[in-house]
Amino acid sequence: MGHIELTSLTKQFGSNVVVDGIDLDILDGEFIVLLGPSGCGKTTVLRMIAGLEQINGGQLYFDGQLMNSEPPDRRNVGMVFQNYALYPHMTVQKNLAFGLQSRKRTKSRSQTKKEIRNQVLAIAKLLDIDHLLEHRPKQLSGGQRQRVALGRALIRKPSVFLMDEPLSNLDANLRERVRMELASLHQQVAVTTVYVTHDQVEALTLASRVVVMNEGKVLQVGTPGEVYNFPSNSFVAHFIGTPGMNLWNLTWDYGDSEITLGSSVKLAREFLPILKESGDRVLLGIRPEHLKLKNPNDRTAVTVDFQIQMVEHLGSHQLAHGFLSNDPAETGIVQLDSKEIYRSGDRLELAASHEQIHLFEVTSGKRLNSMSFLDESIMVEI
Repeated sequence: MGHIELTSLTKQFGSNVVVDGIDLDILDGEFIVLLGPSGCGKTTVLRMIAGLEQINGGQLYFDGQLMNSEPPDRRNVGMVFQNYALYPHMTVQKNLAFGLQSRKRTKSRSQTKKEIRNQVLAIAKLLDIDHLLEHRPKQLSGGQRQRVALGRALIRKPSVFLMDEPLSNLDANLRERVRMELASLHQQVAVTTVYVTHDQVEALTLASRVVVMNEGKVLQVGTPGEVYNFPSNSFVAHFIGTPGMNLWNLTWDYGDSEITLGSSVKLAREFLPILKESGDRVLLGIRPEHLKLKNPNDRTAVTVDFQIQMVEHLGSHQLAHGFLSNDPAETGIVQLDSKEIYRSGDRLELAASHEQIHLFEVTSGKRLNSMSFLDESIMVEI
């Protein structure tokens, strides 16, 4: 069992509130990723779940049992740290067996040794490190050491698996390979996993649900598709995505059955009721890959006049950095086909569809257009 509930969970260091009354329900067998910038409180949440940090307020439950005051060894969690935390003087076999040896049951010594040896071999085979059992950590690659750390946590058969930036010390290629191994491993063992990272690629590829945090608060909880395609506020919109969503702070005006934002954007009239909720300014959000060269034959909800400053050639596509024409303060990025040649100074007329437009309130960053509005507006003739 591995159902975790966080209710108004709070942590302070002196007067500094680092976790600010968060609520989170983690289902048995889920792979939950806590995602956010450095200092947002995600590691502190993980350490409170593990029992390594005292809880100042709120409640933490494991399978309905209050755990606020329970010590780490009563929580049945397995933890993998950023630095692996392996014993350098021990072989892989002894590193894997150490946790089990310290929890010997009241059985004969020979029975215990045999059980431990069998469990070590089973975990080593699962992680493809059974040929390394006599090696010491210094003789292993980064990926092999990471698998040993995973094995040491798994061998205890925890109810909850906690991982704190476990791939951050690996190079890019190895990180990608171990990430896929983690995903495959979770499918096999189905242990509830709480994983901390600031790397959104890890979050979007591994998570059942992503918990986006900033300044000690949970801003959004959703599947990778939900947080990417339907961000709840402007922070999530810009933080998720590589590059993040374009956000343009523009005044708007309505006349002649057309909405004008700034001097370079035209928006379909169906968005007028939403804009009236925002005051005289609104944050318009569109992802770089959703802006396409305007085709007169396509029905579009927004057109954008964009001027290129610089182009990045990335093989499969190009990223054009620039700004809204006539408004250099509102910068942005557009993803373009790699087959065409674009240069600094080029002006592009771009377009996007209804479901690719995101409107946010300027001051609070709160999303203004709901999913139900998008579903209905897609069907509207413009």
